[in-house]
Amino acid sequence: MTRLRIVIVDDDPMVRTGLRLILGGEPDLGLAGEAADGRQAMAVIRDLRPDVVLMDIRMPHQDGLATTELVLKSPSPPKILVLTTFDADDMVLRALQLGAHGFLLKDTPPPKMIEAVRACARGEPVLSPSVAQQVIAAATGRHDPRRPQALEELSRLTEREREVAVEIAKGGSNTEIAAGLCVSVATVKANITRIFAKLGTDNRVHVAMKVRDAGLI
Repeated sequence: MTRLRIVIVDDDPMVRTGLRLILGGEPDLGLAGEAADGRQAMAVIRDLRPDVVLMDIRMPHQDGLATTELVLKSPSPPKILVLTTFDADDMVLRALQLGAHGFLLKDTPPPKMIEAVRACARGEPVLSPSVAQQVIAAATGRHDPRRPQALEELSRLTEREREVAVEIAKGGSNTEIAAGLCVSVATVKANITRIFAKLGTDNRVHVAMKVRDAGLI
């Protein structure tokens, strides 16, 4: 079995210990290393080349925002899951805009946290529907002038692609979208590939924000 390589970045040693206990017992998850701040994280990530990084947002010396931006500019970057205490944190929204692949609340139940890490590694979004609504609503509340541009960009999509984009914005997984639209998972994946190409992104959160900006949900 290929083990996912995970790096934990958090300035709280108790949080790092808790995450090690949660993730360390899973046969497919390998804890490659950890760091206590963003500066340490840059070196650890460069040396260990993990698949997924659990990134605290508020840290001394170099916070999670600056670190996320720098990591994602590097060649073949890992997936980044932002760790936060509050689901409406403006810094979380900024991290998503920078390209983070989702975020986890630090009090996420262990089984859901484990599955979230696996989903992130597969390229699936890690945003629960309730949290996704809050984050995306916060973004569009400040960016109403983007609606005309969002509508223009979404007009490039076919009717089916728009349906899939809306379901992405609602927080649906590929399997859930397929069931809701009565199509196969392969069809959903194909539509998502075309959506990404037409919108010039590879991030489901960005698609969700476009849908929100356009007022489609």
